[in-house]
Amino acid sequence: MGEEKVNVPTADSRSNFTHHLLRDVQALEYMLKHDWFEKEPIRIGAEQEMCLVDKKTLKPTPKNINVLKRLTDYPWATTEIAQFNIESNFTPRVFTGSALRDMEAENIHQLKIIQEAAKGSNALIVLTGILPTLRKFDLALENLTPKPRYLALIEAIKAQQKNERGFELNLHGIDELHIHHDSPLLEACNTSYQVHLQVSPETFVPIYNIAQAVAAPVLAIAANSPLVFGKRLWHESRIALFQQSLDVRTSKEHLRQSEPRVSFGTRWLDKSIMEIYKEDIARFRVLLGTDIDEDSLELIGENKIPRLRALQVHNGTVYRWNRPCYGISENGMPHLRIENRVLPAGPTILDQTANAAFWLGLVTGMAHEFKDIREHLSFADVKDNFSKAAKFGIDTQFTWFHNQKISCRDLILNELIPLAYNGLKARNIEQCDIERYLGVIQQRAEAHQNGARWLLKSFTHLTERVNRDEAVTILTSQMVKCQMEEEPVHKWPIPKVEDLKHYRPVGLRVEEFMETDLFTVRESDLLELVGDLMDWRKLRYLPVEDENGHLCGLITTRKLLRYYIQKGRLNNEMNDYRTVADLMIEAPATVSPETTIKEAMHIMRNGKLGCLPVVKNDELVGLITEMDFLRVAGRLIERLK
Repeated sequence: MGEEKVNVPTADSRSNFTHHLLRDVQALEYMLKHDWFEKEPIRIGAEQEMCLVDKKTLKPTPKNINVLKRLTDYPWATTEIAQFNIESNFTPRVFTGSALRDMEAENIHQLKIIQEAAKGSNALIVLTGILPTLRKFDLALENLTPKPRYLALIEAIKAQQKNERGFELNLHGIDELHIHHDSPLLEACNTSYQVHLQVSPETFVPIYNIAQAVAAPVLAIAANSPLVFGKRLWHESRIALFQQSLDVRTSKEHLRQSEPRVSFGTRWLDKSIMEIYKEDIARFRVLLGTDIDEDSLELIGENKIPRLRALQVHNGTVYRWNRPCYGISENGMPHLRIENRVLPAGPTILDQTANAAFWLGLVTGMAHEFKDIREHLSFADVKDNFSKAAKFGIDTQFTWFHNQKISCRDLILNELIPLAYNGLKARNIEQCDIERYLGVIQQRAEAHQNGARWLLKSFTHLTERVNRDEAVTILTSQMVKCQMEEEPVHKWPIPKVEDLKHYRPVGLRVEEFMETDLFTVRESDLLELVGDLMDWRKLRYLPVEDENGHLCGLITTRKLLRYYIQKGRLNNEMNDYRTVADLMIEAPATVSPETTIKEAMHIMRNGKLGCLPVVKNDELVGLITEMDFLRVAGRLIERLK
């Protein structure tokens, strides 16, 4: 949406904006009918999103405005919705010859400039789909980039959110994550590498359908986002996270079908790009408005090219994974593009360029090979493939042509790479570049390691030795080190604890290292059960909660031991059926998830406490003990050796 001002529309301004939106639709239809669009040359482009992290802690650092102040001479560098994100935009270039290598070189050049600017803010940049060290509290509205269009977007989405619990995220992988958040800034978890392909109006429908068909295998081989808040979830968790973070649907009736604003789509295209625009206007209310200084139909009558500003603003608030785009080229002619929003950022510039080459070649190659992809695949299978690819990544089993069941690896190696090769060859991409980029995809499939699998294997390996926070810090450090190198992710070794020279848990909050896999009891439970449970699980503390998860008290081994000693002295004259309520510590000292380690240690030391239940909104969410602090201290001592 550029830097043009947008706003949350009032009733009157919404009506005015909608009026312009409908006139933009009519203007676009006229231009399509009367062949106003540029057909050659075919251009490609890309947008690079990245994360900013503190140089010492490798945690998100909200300094994009400060960094961009050092980049005022570079208009390709711009903000993103969160203050710990930056975006760079590549020069559109003709899709032929050295275009892919030039795009990679431009990416390297831009990132070096941004890295140098980030040094002045003690920051580093990270290319990754979801930053491993990202924490839930980093997504508070205070980290929203202070620009009117972002504030307007957040306000507009919140105004439509009717769920009292706010925005929910519910994902199941190796681990499980179920949280609610008070702002849609959850979407800022995602960082992407968005590739644009210019398409002529005549070929838009078949090529768009092909882009939909290949979205799943491209996503699967490129997956790079399996970790969210230290939980191992989907191989490409961005897909579900983005959809759920902006999901404002309210109906609880399962029989009613309702599409989210982040969507794969509902059907194949049949005749025109207009089917997408009209469906999105029909399905989704106007979310944002802007002052319109032109009448698109009047400009059409004067044989002038309209910007279609209302249509572009509305299109920018409906997030299809393959998004149609309207633009005006430098020569003044209008053009159409397909924006691929599937690909994650990272792990390396080479990996990203290989992903882009694979997608661009595959779409082009299949367009030459298959006149109508709908004759070979059902939309239901294509949509199901996409969902499975997000969940299982390179381990996915796809439903392909003629109901064939095939693994991601076999599909890519045996069928898709040859098609992509032919597509790039048809665009006269230089042979050495075709071999280089598709070679990365081939070797990635053969090694069965993409960014997601590297992260999952590495995280699991590290957490066997260190706490979760140190593990994600090591991963992020390794990514920073490798992202600018020529070694793609399928060649990366599993990182070692020693690879991170300095680990600084300064300012670490309780929620970053507390135990969340809790064993608890109720007030009515027998002490006999408590004793066995603490013995079986080697527990020293047991929180007591009610049926709603609210903390009621705490049972300690000291209290339990004292009870059994007294019981033995009285020769079992005591009641054998005493309950937790008879022995628990009522109203124990607690901390919130936002409490720092330093504050928690101070509370425990002054109160001579062995543990602290962690409570938020009266709900028990975790537990920290003296052993947790000993583990952190032990790791720091080990690093001094």
